[in-house]
Amino acid sequence: MAVENSGDIYALPEDCIATALSLTSPKDACRLSAVAATFRSASQSDAVWDRFLPSDYLDIISRAVDGSDSPLAKFHSKKDLYLHLCDHPIVIDGGRKSFSLEKLSGKKCYMLAARDLDIVWGDTPQYWRWVSLPESRFSEVAELLEVCWFEIRGKINLKMLSKGTNYAAYLVFTCKSRLCGFDHQPVDGHVGVSGRDSSEKRIICLDPEGAQRHRYQIVPRRVGWFFHRLAHMQRAEDMFPENSTEYPKQRNDGWMEVELGEWFVEAGEDGELEVSVMEVNGGNWKSGLFIQGIEIRPKESE
Repeated sequence: MAVENSGDIYALPEDCIATALSLTSPKDACRLSAVAATFRSASQSDAVWDRFLPSDYLDIISRAVDGSDSPLAKFHSKKDLYLHLCDHPIVIDGGRKSFSLEKLSGKKCYMLAARDLDIVWGDTPQYWRWVSLPESRFSEVAELLEVCWFEIRGKINLKMLSKGTNYAAYLVFTCKSRLCGFDHQPVDGHVGVSGRDSSEKRIICLDPEGAQRHRYQIVPRRVGWFFHRLAHMQRAEDMFPENSTEYPKQRNDGWMEVELGEWFVEAGEDGELEVSVMEVNGGNWKSGLFIQGIEIRPKESE
């Protein structure tokens, strides 16, 4: 059938339109569904949404922990499955990771649970303890009791991530009581591939009120304190440069997160992406954090 003008596109068979939609993106497919009834029907096709799902999604879902709801058992439509994986991360690999999709692109997102991280002194009860929080997606989180040497590392195989994608890593945490040792002491965030010299370093503030605290320092009126306070303010500016310090942000799930760095995953790239956050030089004792994990997700659509 020849298409002689743009109006004839609406006469194309629905499966042809579905094939064309599958070559776009989830965002574009949803927008094009408003063009005409044929497009709306084609945009619901499993052929479209199967193309948007990762090629290994069946294997990933098969690794869901016992007792978690299986999306395959709940949804018959691939579009419903896709949207479920965007809004409801599933816990996999024995409870040590979670998996979800970035809604606009369909690219993979993972969170490494605290139990999947290498936490220095993490198994020493006087420094860290493992507790359950109802708001966590994992059965356990790591509570920081008191440490001087603060170091957390996580790794994920690059093959697990979507190719040709710029990923960012985030420490996901909360504070239940007073946070100590992080208000005037920055920590370092690193993201890079294990065994390579190139990695990105970030200056991180883990104090949820750090941005306001460092931006609005108040100079006491007492003259005797002036120069001491002024020197303290200068040190804070040196440690937390205004344009290059990452501060925590509130997440939709109630937790806090702070960006540790980013890495572009090339097609065919091998190795492990290594993420770390540490403060080992300050000499001050730190406490008050609850670590849920490190999330690694695409950054382009944010």
